[in-house]
Amino acid sequence: MPIEEKFNLTRRILEIILKYRFPVKIATKSKLVLRDLDLLWQVDKSAILPEDLKSRLNRGVIISFSISTLDIKLAKILESRAPSPLERLETLKKCKEKGFLVGVNYIPVLPFLSDSEDQIDEMIKTAKEYGADFVFVGGLTLFGKEPYDSKILYYQFLENYYPDLLSKYKSLYRIFFAPTKEYQMILNKRAERNCEKYGIKIGFCSKIN
Repeated sequence: MPIEEKFNLTRRILEIILKYRFPVKIATKSKLVLRDLDLLWQVDKSAILPEDLKSRLNRGVIISFSISTLDIKLAKILESRAPSPLERLETLKKCKEKGFLVGVNYIPVLPFLSDSEDQIDEMIKTAKEYGADFVFVGGLTLFGKEPYDSKILYYQFLENYYPDLLSKYKSLYRIFFAPTKEYQMILNKRAERNCEKYGIKIGFCSKIN
């Protein structure tokens, strides 16, 4: 049983947020967010927004779901204990039907695995079909040199499942935690093109072109 399901920690935090009328942005992969929609609805209606957000947002709650790939096989390898991408999208749809502002965080997009033009197109199209109001698209960051740091663990994953990609990753990341600026610009352009194509915002405060 997930710790959250047993101890209701998030719900208790939301009760404090409601008491003091703070806005909140939820970023999750879990279906348990549905349990707290009653409380989130109260937060959405009572939250006091900062002045710089009032004219651009006017919502007290934003709910977003993190997805790195729509490939079921790849998702099972990388996130074996998380709900499937489809389950997350179905949960997003239910939140949307209840009137919430919802979106998809395609973060991190995985170089050479989920970042092609066709894959970004499909990801943004699918988000739109399930009712997302916005998407974020961001690249993969890899940190550290210790055995349990993200860079070491991810490179081990590549060695086990995609050994032909390991040299490409090392060239793309070199000694840094993020891919090259050129790669990030290409990824951003792909996201912008497809968000415009499907009429969906990049970020929850942006305008649809």
